[in-house]
Amino acid sequence: NFSSLTGFGPFGEHAVNASWIAVQELEKLGLRDDVDLHVYEVPVEYQTVQRLIPALWKKHSPQLVVHVGVSGMATTVTLEKCGHNVGYKGLDNCRFCPGSQCCVEGGPECIDSIIDMDTVCKRVSALGLDVTVTISKDAGRYLCDFTYYTSLYQSRGRSAFVHVPPLGKPYSAEQLGRALQAIIEEMLD
Repeated sequence: NFSSLTGFGPFGEHAVNASWIAVQELEKLGLRDDVDLHVYEVPVEYQTVQRLIPALWKKHSPQLVVHVGVSGMATTVTLEKCGHNVGYKGLDNCRFCPGSQCCVEGGPECIDSIIDMDTVCKRVSALGLDVTVTISKDAGRYLCDFTYYTSLYQSRGRSAFVHVPPLGKPYSAEQLGRALQAIIEEMLD
């Protein structure tokens, strides 16, 4: 059982990116013994994502890749159902944005994850963790959405994306790590 997990590096006002901190917390906690977990920090750069994500799928052929990103607007841990191909206008850390404003020229407008996020959300919520989990269909048309779409396209839907709020708003790194652990174990089931 092989899984990859990615978090993002710093950008904008996020000098410390909660997604990468949460991923490192999960790495400390670990997953079940039968899961071989590989963790990557992804820079907030479109061109790096376009290179890195396919390479990651090729290198490990994982059963599942879970990407984690921070959202300044999020107040819950949010499971994203789908990635979008078009509408990327925000500049990345290199002041770059794709000229076509899309991930994959000629690719479908949206790709859904094969994971049933509603079920994952219900099951994790039933565990009684001190973290609220919700569902979303819009990962925000920035690097989170771009990464998710790229990964979904590469894997024919065997990817997931989780948005976390900034640290302390309201959750600690430890709470986010525990929530991710529960979420990923449900996804693997």
